[in-house]
Amino acid sequence: MHLHPQFLAAVRSCLPVLPGVLTFGAISGVAMVAAGMPYYLAMLMSVLVYAGNAQLAALQLLTSGSPVAIAILAALVINLRFCIYSLSMAPHLAAASPRRRALLSYLLTDNGYAIALRGYERALAAEDKVWYYLGCSAAIWVTWQIGSLTGVLLGTGIPSAWHLEFSIVLTFLGIVVPTIRDRAVAAAACASGITAVLTWHLPLRLGLLIAAAAGIAAGMLTETMLGGSRR
Repeated sequence: MHLHPQFLAAVRSCLPVLPGVLTFGAISGVAMVAAGMPYYLAMLMSVLVYAGNAQLAALQLLTSGSPVAIAILAALVINLRFCIYSLSMAPHLAAASPRRRALLSYLLTDNGYAIALRGYERALAAEDKVWYYLGCSAAIWVTWQIGSLTGVLLGTGIPSAWHLEFSIVLTFLGIVVPTIRDRAVAAAACASGITAVLTWHLPLRLGLLIAAAAGIAAGMLTETMLGGSRR
């Protein structure tokens, strides 16, 4: 089968990030099974949801007794950034048919978005841009599913006494800590963390939403104050 040159070029561009995608997928698979999810449902969630952060957040809420509606709402809030990604990518993918665009939207990821934008810094024809994006997305999707399947298979053989559901918390710490690069983000992280602890007793895990709001408010306030002090 002959693949489009830009598809292959995109796959090559993705190679440096694929080990990280594979590892994160494996952690996600282990966490889902360790939390009591049957292996077939874990893989179904991996394919249908296909959003690592949202999957782990929803899983953490579900395993702590929160209603399904709260878990879905949390996942949607976490994935709101993809609306911005989609608006940014839309002009580059205008050559794709509506049916094809639906597939491309499903395949959108943080890594795929960033790599595709870097690829678009070169002069590419409209159809070439579609193939380049598809190459990035396909490489990441396949790697993620392999990682998830590996984690699910490993998770089924790990004793429940090991309590690997704690890996969800560790994974989120690994995701969040590297993003704290300025005072506004640090303020948001501190505010949301403290609020989450103080509101842990609230029913329906409403503390998560309150903590998110507190973090956003603290970050915006800090950024406003810092901006004002620079003038």
